[in-house]
Amino acid sequence: MTSELDIFVGNTTLIDEDVYRLWLDGYSVNDAVSLRVRSGILEQTGATAAVLQSDTMDHYRTFHMLERLLHAPPKLLHQLIFQIPPSRQALLIERYYAFDEAFVREVLGKKLSKGTKKDLDDISTKTGITLKSCRRQFDNFKRVFKVVEEMRGSLVDNIQQHFLLSDRLARDYAAIVFFANNRFETGKKKLQYLSFGDFAFCAELMIQNWTLGAVDSQVDDMDVDLDKEFLQDLKELKVLVADKDLLDLHKSLVCTALRGKLSVFSEMEANFKNLSRGLVNVAAKLIHNKDVRDLFVDLVEKFVEPCRSDHWPLNDVRLFLNQYSASAHSLEGFRHQALWDRYMGTLQGCLLRLYHD
Repeated sequence: MTSELDIFVGNTTLIDEDVYRLWLDGYSVNDAVSLRVRSGILEQTGATAAVLQSDTMDHYRTFHMLERLLHAPPKLLHQLIFQIPPSRQALLIERYYAFDEAFVREVLGKKLSKGTKKDLDDISTKTGITLKSCRRQFDNFKRVFKVVEEMRGSLVDNIQQHFLLSDRLARDYAAIVFFANNRFETGKKKLQYLSFGDFAFCAELMIQNWTLGAVDSQVDDMDVDLDKEFLQDLKELKVLVADKDLLDLHKSLVCTALRGKLSVFSEMEANFKNLSRGLVNVAAKLIHNKDVRDLFVDLVEKFVEPCRSDHWPLNDVRLFLNQYSASAHSLEGFRHQALWDRYMGTLQGCLLRLYHD
């Protein structure tokens, strides 16, 4: 009696997403096995502990071999050693370049150098993220920065082209590169309430409106460096607070438009000149690198904290900023409307994001 046996042979590389997550999180093989046992996988599959150990080691070996390709994602797509479906390739890349919110908040705005890398032990202890995972995330930030920092064209597009990331993750990396290049201070105590998402939102606005790329799409570093000529010109806005007649007229226009519309009208009226001086002086100081770095500290000190102390609702902040910005167009003798709009258009969006009432 003859028996028939069907045999299927394939060479598709198997990727266990759970094991990949454990590897990315920096767990050793033994720790990963322990966590898998705790998840109940032995009962679910009927496997033995020895088989689970071997399976985990096999996956880890595969991930280590894939890692050099993940450093340059287009190589993963074009290599022939590992047969991985496109959807799986995208998953491997996206998760490899994903990062923890707690980690990125610790390094955002810092120079991506050996000096910062020495701090990773402390960051690991503070955040509870394994040192190995901290190193992977830091090296990813540094790798992307080095590849795209001097490229011509859109920062987001360049990141997507060279690292094959999703639009959302590429935008997050664009914010990280932008902050690292301009060294914005994000670690001060008064900024700790802000999330990475808050800073990334502001970065996107600044990239769109305050960089070289906002006026010339053919320059190198177009989305990385702030437009120095624009920052120089911002000192012209000082006239709004230095000229007493202009300052009084600006206040009058804003108060007339908002009377009866703000729950904090009296507080706004009493504090208008201080708020206006704060916003204009922030602009005038951006000619200096240190003041660029302290932008978010200054915005919180000069605007967010005074409004918060007077209990401004977010909608009142929105109404005030809209009217404050628009009223400048009605000031006779003020000749810097385009400059004002370029500055305030971005600042409004940032301040509303920074303001948590």
